[in-house]
Amino acid sequence: QAQLVESGGGLVQPGGSLRLSCAASASIFSIYDMGWYRQAPEKQRELVAKLRTSGTTIYADAVKGRFTISRDNAKNTVYLQMNSLKPEDTAVYYCKAERTGVTYWGKGTPVTVSS
Repeated sequence: QAQLVESGGGLVQPGGSLRLSCAASASIFSIYDMGWYRQAPEKQRELVAKLRTSGTTIYADAVKGRFTISRDNAKNTVYLQMNSLKPEDTAVYYCKAERTGVTYWGKGTPVTVSS
């Protein structure tokens, strides 16, 4: 059973930055597409950013130009650098690993953007 453990969430003022980390089991990291999703209160979970094993990245329109997804293969870790944060970015952020027919989720890390 693969494990994904997120960290790095917290409270930040509008305009600030945070970097989220997702540590993954070595057994899946190199062969799974990795992604960040978020779920705000009373809203559906949505894609924030995805990094495929091919290196292709996908971003939600709402975060383009502000967020960057990256991975460190030596550490089996995927990151989400979030800059110019807005109150509407407030949500629980989840890490997801996926390949055909198999999906793993982390437990999430909360991000609150507020003054």
